[in-house]
Amino acid sequence: MLTITFPDGATREFEDGTSALDVAKALSKSLAKKVLAARVNGELWDATRPLEGDTKLQLITAADPEGLELIRHDCAHVMAEAVQELFPGTQVTIGPTIEDGFYYDFATAKPISEDDFAAIEKKMKFIIQQNKPFVREVWQRGVAIKYFTDKGETYKAELISDLPEDETITIYRQGANEGDWLDLCLGPHLPSTIKIGTAFKLMKVAGAYWRGDSNNAQLQRIYGTAWANKDDLDAYLHRIAEAEKRDHRRIGREMDLFHLQPEAQGMVFWHDKGATIWRQVENYIRRKLQKADYEEVKTPMLIDHKLWVASGHWDKFRENMFVSEVSHGEHDEIHALKPMNCPAHVQIFNQGQKSYRDLPLRMAEFGCCHRNEPSGALHGIMRVRGFTQDDAHIFCTEEQIIDETKTFIDLLMGIYADFGFTDVVVKFSDRPDVRTGSDETWDKSEKALMDAVNAAGLEVILNPGEGAFYGPKLEFVLRDAIGRDWQCGTLQVDFGTPERLDASYIAKDDTKKRPVMLHRAILGSMERFLGILIEEHAGRFPLWLAPVQVVLATITSDADAYALEAEAALRAAGLRVETDLRNEKINYKIREHSHAKVPVIAVIGRKEADEGKLALRFLGDRQQEVLSLADAITSLTKEATPPDLRK
Repeated sequence: MLTITFPDGATREFEDGTSALDVAKALSKSLAKKVLAARVNGELWDATRPLEGDTKLQLITAADPEGLELIRHDCAHVMAEAVQELFPGTQVTIGPTIEDGFYYDFATAKPISEDDFAAIEKKMKFIIQQNKPFVREVWQRGVAIKYFTDKGETYKAELISDLPEDETITIYRQGANEGDWLDLCLGPHLPSTIKIGTAFKLMKVAGAYWRGDSNNAQLQRIYGTAWANKDDLDAYLHRIAEAEKRDHRRIGREMDLFHLQPEAQGMVFWHDKGATIWRQVENYIRRKLQKADYEEVKTPMLIDHKLWVASGHWDKFRENMFVSEVSHGEHDEIHALKPMNCPAHVQIFNQGQKSYRDLPLRMAEFGCCHRNEPSGALHGIMRVRGFTQDDAHIFCTEEQIIDETKTFIDLLMGIYADFGFTDVVVKFSDRPDVRTGSDETWDKSEKALMDAVNAAGLEVILNPGEGAFYGPKLEFVLRDAIGRDWQCGTLQVDFGTPERLDASYIAKDDTKKRPVMLHRAILGSMERFLGILIEEHAGRFPLWLAPVQVVLATITSDADAYALEAEAALRAAGLRVETDLRNEKINYKIREHSHAKVPVIAVIGRKEADEGKLALRFLGDRQQEVLSLADAITSLTKEATPPDLRK
């Protein structure tokens, strides 16, 4: 007999050879129908695999994240079988699950296109309906290599050959018969194909290199998505459609906000309207920082590599830095464009002796940074090579870490709320594999940050190994209008950089001590945050952010003179205004400016001109409100006031 211990601590005995699925059947028939896999002593197992000895057991269903990932995993296997049946001679290579779906890379002589998706999906549904069991088999290495080589599956044979000598070679067969389709896989899998369901869809096909190396053969990658039920699939497809409509690159072109071009890859050309939004955001943040007692500084973009060597960036971050090497006859100079602002801020801190009375010292900069991102990773203005951080560093004592962390969290959450983001998740990221500093320093840093988190009453999700190379960090992830998550703000505790760059202050006891450095950002980068705002609002910005707040559109040329008077009055009140005096029909003007997402169109005809009024049409509203010019100015200026100035 073996003893099963359940998550609630209850125990029960079963015969040797019992599987997790057998346990589920003994507990409840309805539960057994839902079980997809099991966590056995902390490890994910097939539900049908016999248990070995006493076991801590957790049953996994589609309601668990692991269950959904298995559905996607098995859907990928079924897709691979379907592709090989429909395209004989195709080799199956690698195909993991990804966020919201899965993919598989195929080596095939005949190109696969999206026109083939309907046939592949039909074949997948047929395979799923066969209710074939997923059968786990352990093969000898030589047998597995020979099998796939003889079958013409050279990529699989190569994968097996490269596995460690002591690696167990597991094969999963889709069916109980010897001739059924199989694949090399670590597992686990669902009990049978029917458990996958039919809530899946193939999304796109793309090129990919074998093992991600451009020197290797090019393969075809098919992406798909799979969900626990049709409602979840439909919701995802709706979210994808909304995301395409909200794509910041398309809206940026339509609204004339910015453009990108090959001659400056990963750099943004901001047009007047885009720069206007930038200024509104930057000015808002600047006002918030002034109220929070930050000093604003500005530091050089090009700095001698000696500083980056001293800070640790040259060793840990060199491959991502743009380097300038210049010869001056007898000696060469090596400089780098700054990828971050922190070492430069320490240089300002080091000017003149600092006392404990000067701490905390909060130093902020809208710092222009450059990082040599791979061209394949660039994405509009969301992932660029040249960017501006709303960066700041707080130099403080160890005793001030908790209060400064709590104060920063309040500041950050208030700013997010002003921009309309109230759903925020916080991740705690600890030491990465590549890092500077001793384990003792990391222990100290992680404890200090966690103590601050607990004191602030903040709920965090642990994110192991994702800290900065110089310290642990909090990552603030906000959710947008269509349910997408964006990691923006960060807070990092750093004991090491002040030590490496010789920063110090005079303590109360007249001894010299190292300050603690809190690295923090709220928006992250201005470019990325503006991209998020464009997609969050689908270009329909709130009035305070809109590049053009009001367009005065005349119905007849008789109203032109009054329109110009109204424009002057609105501009004097601080509103961003344009006039449209063209000899076009008013409905044409309204459609055009609505398409450009202007929040307010003030229609002016002869009657409005004679009476000194404006007929206001708000974006998305077919009704109009007729107000006197004075009342319109009062109403619009109130709505156009930035949120921090309304309080």
